[in-house]
Amino acid sequence: MKLSNLQRVTIVTETFAPEVNGVAHTLGHLVNGLRQRGVEVQVIRPRQQRKEQADSDTVLLPGLPIPGYNSMRFGLPVLGRIARSLREFRPQAVYVATEGPMGWAAVKAARAQGIRVISGFHTNFHQYIEHYRLGVLETVAYRYLRHFHNLTAATLVPTSVQQQELSAHGFNNVAVMSRGVDSQLFSPARRDQALRRQWGVREDDLVLLYVGRIAPEKNLSLALSSYRSMRQTDERVRLVLVGDGPSLNSIRQQYPDVICCGIKRGEDLARHYASGDIFLFPSLTDTFGNVVTEALASGLAVVSFDYAAGHEYIRHEMNGMLAPFADERAFTNNVFALADRPNLLNKVRAAARSHAETIGWNSIVNDFMQRLSGVQNEEARYESEQNITAPKRAAVQ
Repeated sequence: MKLSNLQRVTIVTETFAPEVNGVAHTLGHLVNGLRQRGVEVQVIRPRQQRKEQADSDTVLLPGLPIPGYNSMRFGLPVLGRIARSLREFRPQAVYVATEGPMGWAAVKAARAQGIRVISGFHTNFHQYIEHYRLGVLETVAYRYLRHFHNLTAATLVPTSVQQQELSAHGFNNVAVMSRGVDSQLFSPARRDQALRRQWGVREDDLVLLYVGRIAPEKNLSLALSSYRSMRQTDERVRLVLVGDGPSLNSIRQQYPDVICCGIKRGEDLARHYASGDIFLFPSLTDTFGNVVTEALASGLAVVSFDYAAGHEYIRHEMNGMLAPFADERAFTNNVFALADRPNLLNKVRAAARSHAETIGWNSIVNDFMQRLSGVQNEEARYESEQNITAPKRAAVQ
């Protein structure tokens, strides 16, 4: 396989570490991987705090709060400053991870300077709109996203299902770039009985765990209803939520027995994963769900709908449990099945860990580099030409 000759790359994003979300998590691994391979990386993003200081590799732009995401801001389309930053850094490629006004300005500036631009479809914002009572804008948002991404050389998505969906709706040059997991950080070895005692959980209690944003678009009502149903028949079942968001206060008020831990990071987050038993992923809107692979690596039995990361990595009753998309009764029944069948639970948890050990970030970063440099496109075009010309050569012989 041809190696990439990338030396400088610019990443444009509304969110980045230390913010806690799937986009920031993925970009952190990609940026670290590029730098480990000797690539200089410039990050252009909004200033999240008034007094925030940028390092030499970061360009901070003015921004405004994102409705429903008080801890995040979207960048303003300061085209002149973005264009100047690109001219000074001279990247060979620009990756635009988010589709807001700042991303639009970055695409325009890069195209004007003849720099290769590719984009990422990380978040189903057109679906999130419905959860914030702006459903009338969903069609408009989808049209905007299609126009935005079609201005770039390629759009990277995390799953083959989403590739097919976007391609069917007129998105051009959609390619799959999957996600990895750090199986050293997320591991069953981090299970912590002291943490479980802190939760008020006994050794033989069954902990249902959710990690992620506590918000309407995550379909947490299903996790709560599944927990409530199980609790009626088995008092040893507990529910632990890790994360923050606009729904957290109401959940605390309505479900005082639910254990709410707030946002966790790094090894502390890994301890919380490993100290659970069954992981609930009830979302119907995530493009992927990095929490699924982290839960698999932590040796949890994941219950998910058959889409996104669940569809990509889980095989039903082998290394996790899958319900048909949006079939909430089947989702809850899968949780009950794991609780009622200890042998199945143990088998699934062991297989989850084994499978996660095969999902690393190394090959994904290499793939990302090749897509940034256009190597993937060149190889695909070469293979296509070979397939077309081969029969002709055979006929001449």
